[in-house]
Amino acid sequence: MEQIKYNTLTQSHSETDLLTGYEEPCSLVVWNDEVNTFEWVIETLIEVCGHSPEQAEQCSYFIHYKGKYAVKEGSYDELKPQCDAITERGIGATIEVMA
Repeated sequence: MEQIKYNTLTQSHSETDLLTGYEEPCSLVVWNDEVNTFEWVIETLIEVCGHSPEQAEQCSYFIHYKGKYAVKEGSYDELKPQCDAITERGIGATIEVMA
């Protein structure tokens, strides 16, 4: 990101590279298990992640057949409360840094 500083007294400007608040993008990964039902996972994704019913259903199939699936992307700070809410419902979830 480039920030331009203007000096109002001399009407000149200088270019400065500015990097602040950069976080690596992360994925909220939900894991398959043999305990939770499709309905429970779908309900959780709708309530916790704000997915539509169709999106939640598709994610649940990916989770079931692939063993895990990244259901949401964002910063760690954005995903942490959602990850906690999912695990509190008895569903395995982790946050992984995207490569």
